Amino acid sequence: MRQVRAVVRIRGQVQGVGYRYFSCQVAQKHDLSGWVKNLPNGDVAALLEGKESDIRAAIEALQQGPSMAQVDEVLIDWQAYRGEFSCFEICR
Repeated sequence: MRQVRAVVRIRGQVQGVGYRYFSCQVAQKHDLSGWVKNLPNGDVAALLEGKESDIRAAIEALQQGPSMAQVDEVLIDWQAYRGEFSCFEICR
């Protein structure tokens, strides 16, 4: 399976509800590297690198989010794999 990168923007009620921590758990479960962070406009952004099938599975989970979140839209920008991360982290 080919390795890819996805830059993901999640819109909705996704800040202050544990979304970044949820994202980190999802990424670790699917053996992905990258990061997740809150954006000033209320969205959450994530960069995921790994096997395409694992990223697609993670994005499905991110579309649901944790129980307190309400995800309205998920935008995905598929890119070439760069392999620049060794783990997945939450950016402050």
